[in-house]
Amino acid sequence: MSLEQLINNYKDEIVQKTQELIKIRSVEEEGKPGMPFGEGPNEALEYALKLSEELGFKTENFDGYAGHADLGEGEETIGVLVHLDVVPEGEGWTYPPYAAEIHNDKIYGRGTIDDKGPAIAALYAMKAIKESGLSLNKKIRIIFGTNEESGWGGVKYYFDKVKAPNMAFTPDAEFPVIHGEKGISIFKLKKSFENQCNGDIKIKSIKGGNRPNMVPDSCTAVLEANGELHDDMKDALSDFVSKTGYKITLEQGDNEVVVRSEGVSAHGSLPQSGKNAVSQLLQFLGSAIECEGDMMDFIKVYNDKIGMEYNGQSIGCGLEDDVSGKLTFNVGVIDMDETQAEVVVNIRYPIKHELEKIYNGIRKELDGTNIELEEGTDMKPIYVPKDHPLVSKLMKVYREVTGDEETEPITIGGGTYARALDNAVAFGPLFPGQEELAHQKDEYIEIESLIKNALIYAKALYELAK
Repeated sequence: MSLEQLINNYKDEIVQKTQELIKIRSVEEEGKPGMPFGEGPNEALEYALKLSEELGFKTENFDGYAGHADLGEGEETIGVLVHLDVVPEGEGWTYPPYAAEIHNDKIYGRGTIDDKGPAIAALYAMKAIKESGLSLNKKIRIIFGTNEESGWGGVKYYFDKVKAPNMAFTPDAEFPVIHGEKGISIFKLKKSFENQCNGDIKIKSIKGGNRPNMVPDSCTAVLEANGELHDDMKDALSDFVSKTGYKITLEQGDNEVVVRSEGVSAHGSLPQSGKNAVSQLLQFLGSAIECEGDMMDFIKVYNDKIGMEYNGQSIGCGLEDDVSGKLTFNVGVIDMDETQAEVVVNIRYPIKHELEKIYNGIRKELDGTNIELEEGTDMKPIYVPKDHPLVSKLMKVYREVTGDEETEPITIGGGTYARALDNAVAFGPLFPGQEELAHQKDEYIEIESLIKNALIYAKALYELAK
């Protein structure tokens, strides 16, 4: 029987097993003995390994951090790296996030697309190869991670104990093939204030944003001002809002004014898709408050060097290359009071550039401002050329199954499990044009897409392992 016939025969089983896995709330929690990331991720790992054994694969559990299931033998290994943990469900769901209900031929639930549906699809792809009788020259191994959403400790532990596959893909992004991912760095810009503003309005605090890798959708400033200045502030705000269209409001107290900025959240790798509430608010304050002092100097530098830009061009890091495009620059968090300011920045830098060059460019632009760049985390870029056998074979299969001859391999600013090992790329599960609902309410996977994923993965694994 062909791989396509086998996958179609498994349809009901694939849907059922996806539903069963979705019903496990595998959000990382406090660790327990043998459960380093809590009960939920451990239950999901045990479920996946038990199902793998039932499907006829050899399995091993690595102390609850990760596990794998093997098909075939061989000196070389082809890997599929998936994760079984999910982000918290949040609020506002139309259907219960862990009920795995089916509506309009879609399975709804947290983790359906990220990454439990694709994990089940990959498992049944292996089953189809096993039952087809096709001959393999390499081992196929699916690796189950358990905290991809919160630190990658599981796969780090795993790869300290197990040799990495020779080639691999992770079904945790989009099609056709993501052959490159930009570097990701999170760092801080900090300044201490030695003197206060000497004007009639004083800034007591500015706080906004939740995470570095999110465009902040809210930011609040608390100002100290006497009653005579309220009308002036209102007039300044009215003029500013009419010119910019930004959503900013004032709330008055006896000697205090609270200014709120409302933006639009987006992923930190796509700052152009959102509206940064922090930058909006600092632009307003810079135009509305007239005074001298360290705090206003900081705001002025911010507006001059960062402002509403999202490619870092004015702060010395507006770099790009021919394979991954422009650097993106996202201010994710601000925490400022009368003594200091701290801004947390998340950048996605081009594959062909070094982080040191970016830091040096920023420091040069900030020279003389007394703003310090505090270096932070760095995830190096990954890049697999288009003519690499891994990319070319995956593209061949994708085009064969979908009939899409136009779409080319792409690079992204996001980070996937492909970074955990060499010679790896992201491959699916989202098809071009499909809505991206990972980490959002009402996450779902279309059943037709789930089955098509299984077929693509079956053919891809055979192509790589034959």
